[in-house]
Amino acid sequence: MAEMRVATDPMVGKGLETGALGLWGNVVIGLASTAPAYSLAATLGYVVLAVGDRAPAMFIVAFIPMLFIAIAYRELNRAAPDCGTTFTWGTKAFGPWVGWMGGWGLAVSAIIVLANVAEIAGIYLLDFLGLDSAADSLTVRVLFGVVFIALFTWVSYRGIVITGRLQNVLVVIQFAILALFSVIALGKVFGDSAGAQAVNPSLEWFSLSGLDSSAIAQAVILCIFIYWGWDSCLAITEETKNADITAGKAAIVSTVILLATYLLVAVAVQAYAGFGTAGIGLGNGENLDDILTVLGDPVFGGVMASALLLTVAISAASSTQTTILPTARGTLAMAVYGAIPRQFARVHPRYHTPSFSTIFVGATAIFFYLVLSFISQNTLQDSILSLGLAVAFYYGITGYACVWYFRRTLFTNARNFLLRGLLPLLGSIAMTWAFVKSATDMIDADYGYTRFGSIGGVFVIGVGMLALGVPLMLACAVKFRPFFRGETLDENTPILVPDTGEPPRGGL
Repeated sequence: MAEMRVATDPMVGKGLETGALGLWGNVVIGLASTAPAYSLAATLGYVVLAVGDRAPAMFIVAFIPMLFIAIAYRELNRAAPDCGTTFTWGTKAFGPWVGWMGGWGLAVSAIIVLANVAEIAGIYLLDFLGLDSAADSLTVRVLFGVVFIALFTWVSYRGIVITGRLQNVLVVIQFAILALFSVIALGKVFGDSAGAQAVNPSLEWFSLSGLDSSAIAQAVILCIFIYWGWDSCLAITEETKNADITAGKAAIVSTVILLATYLLVAVAVQAYAGFGTAGIGLGNGENLDDILTVLGDPVFGGVMASALLLTVAISAASSTQTTILPTARGTLAMAVYGAIPRQFARVHPRYHTPSFSTIFVGATAIFFYLVLSFISQNTLQDSILSLGLAVAFYYGITGYACVWYFRRTLFTNARNFLLRGLLPLLGSIAMTWAFVKSATDMIDADYGYTRFGSIGGVFVIGVGMLALGVPLMLACAVKFRPFFRGETLDENTPILVPDTGEPPRGGL
């Protein structure tokens, strides 16, 4: 067996497969990471619960800071196209302590979501196959979830090219089914064949009037979850052609495609289901967990009704893999720059993947999933409700890092001020507000399914997982002193574009 390489010198690259993906391949990875079908199925009902018929408005509201953060990612990637993303840029802007915690926030969000999407993939696949009783068995669900994580860890281990090919198929299926569902649902609404519960779409659905700040914050943090994942585009930047340009474009394109898709589906669902408290109505609490597949039979009918079950299963499975990808590359970068043990910098000589990091991420996700599943299914559900905190945390760091990293050139022209200063700053302020407001609400013991004394379990999981990074960082600071002294990565450390071997065009 060939000996594993350890990429420890960022000046000569990290050993990843350069130029493996183009713009479309990169966009596909970003779209797959968001798991659009699963995200809508699991979240749309709760957004409606929070803001009523204004869910489309909330998708737009949440999109705006997402777009601003995506712009920050693009600008930082032009200057420093590195698979470490938030970790690398946060370190360059604010130093090793902030950068390390930014990398930790990304890792926390990935581990939490991996445990959940793996279970969802198993449940929906079993339901699609008509094995409802098996889907109700904790042991069977966990077994399927572990298999999904292990399978997609293996695929990720085998290389970025095979990953890209697989995700092309899975993403096309997802968006085709979602588009078909929306068109048929709206066609029935406008054709007066949707049923008495249906309502005509209204422009008021796109208005924020009458909503209080708590409702908006709750909806925004939910919407952050359904948009989250597009930044995987940037984590594979070193494996993309024209690394400093393409990945940033892919991030923008991904967020715009997601906005269009979510608006179309939200309008179609609200119009077809209506807001009644019985049957398929969005006011029926029994539909909260999965309003999308509840509408499968009424909208599609016949054999096609099960298509949405399969689509959600594919969506969750697809996200399982594309969540492993950026997380493994993030830990690879942290190891390359000496922030964590150098074993994480191992790159497979044939597959050009972060071998140890990929296996470690998969194994950690399985461990986290097993612990939460057998301790309490309610705790597992609360973990996904807490996910938005970790995402808002590291997205916020990235936006602030963009402003500070380019601080010397912000006022040289209008473009720099807008795209490297004002918009990233506004995006980060929005993320900070969503984090603080949501964390405050989550303290309530009645928030979510579990509680720890007088404190809500969602808060404990979300803030606790982030806080766990502090003692881990302090332990690393003792062992990896050069990084924490700023010797291995600082503002002036050059990042080379892997496929050219030359400095990036973005610069400062």
